[in-house]
Amino acid sequence: MEVGLSMLHCLGEPFPNLCRRLEEAEVKFVELVDDGWHRLNQERVEQLDEISSSKGLTYTVHAPFANINIAAPAEDLRAFMLQRLEKTLAFAAALDCQLVVFHPGWRTGISDFYPNLDWKININSVHKLLEKSRDYGVRIAIENCPEPYGFVVKNVAQFSRFFKELGEDIGLVLDVGHSNIGRETDTFIKTFGKRIAHIHAHDNDGKHDLHWGVGDGTIDWQQFVTNIKTMGFNEIIMIESYSNIKKSIETLRDAIT
Repeated sequence: MEVGLSMLHCLGEPFPNLCRRLEEAEVKFVELVDDGWHRLNQERVEQLDEISSSKGLTYTVHAPFANINIAAPAEDLRAFMLQRLEKTLAFAAALDCQLVVFHPGWRTGISDFYPNLDWKININSVHKLLEKSRDYGVRIAIENCPEPYGFVVKNVAQFSRFFKELGEDIGLVLDVGHSNIGRETDTFIKTFGKRIAHIHAHDNDGKHDLHWGVGDGTIDWQQFVTNIKTMGFNEIIMIESYSNIKKSIETLRDAIT
């Protein structure tokens, strides 16, 4: 089990700032965010590859999520968004990434007129992403997203149904901050066990998705680490806090040792 750092906390900074932060990183595992000012392209991939070689970094990538809805009912728009996600897979493969994280689809303003359509489209899109991920030799995993946002798959019951109906092996990214809002962290661990392929760690007040530093909110991190060790988790816990980054790294490292 290792502690890594998502670069989401500096997404509002220009790309050169990201590169400088990577050069100074106090971790060896880093999650890049293929969105906003950090959107990947071939030139940036080459820069990031040079940094990883010189610093000994291992990357994962968070797929774009702004205006990306894999459950969008409009077929032409959905096809465009899936093509965008395929670019992420291609860049991730070029960076020799261990994993690409993506969000489930979400409900739209016309969802109530077409019951269950969002759900079916979401599953169909995941099938397509899995097929493309195999072509690129990149693992993908889906993240639990928080209330009250209108994602199709959020809680334990929905994920249980999703995995059953999908009928394929895909990992779960357990976002601890998100599951804390629904008081379902322990249930996620007990229900999905070995399916948990990756973890996002950040804290909150148990009510809102605040992305506080690890240890700054209501989550009992020592108990959480004990639970995932019991489950046999041996992958990366990626800090996804917006602030108190150094303290978050230290707190989480203390918890896992």
